[in-house]
Amino acid sequence: MVDAARARKLADRIQQIVAEMLERRIKDPRLGFVTVTDTRITADLREATVFYTVFGSEAERADSAAALESAKGIIRSEVGKQTGVRFTPTLTFKHDPLPDSARQLDDLINAARAKDQELARQAENAAYAGEPDPYKKPDAEEEEEEEPSGRAGRPTT
Repeated sequence: MVDAARARKLADRIQQIVAEMLERRIKDPRLGFVTVTDTRITADLREATVFYTVFGSEAERADSAAALESAKGIIRSEVGKQTGVRFTPTLTFKHDPLPDSARQLDDLINAARAKDQELARQAENAAYAGEPDPYKKPDAEEEEEEEPSGRAGRPTT
């Protein structure tokens, strides 16, 4: 087992190398607008999972996945050259569902805001079903009877 800090550093370096390779060296026409979002590596440094997103449709996402699979060997050899580790980790490319989930949450939040605004518009002209203040309050006459009328034990001058 390897130190967790070393594994994280290696994962970050692999992420940089893969992003650079996709930007500059891989010229596959199937490769769309790919962004490398995260890289995770096992504790024994044997397997690395590279998470990516693709801007575009499902077809473009599938084409980009095929392009990444075909370029896996070139990318792995470059990772081995630039990192200098004894055993170059095998690379696995996985589509990152996080941006899709975030987009879905944004849509749900926007729908909730719209519903709140609609309810606020309906509440502007609304009136209470009963009295505006539903709590019972003692009458003014009852309050006077409960309070003592004078001070006991002191003469008034």
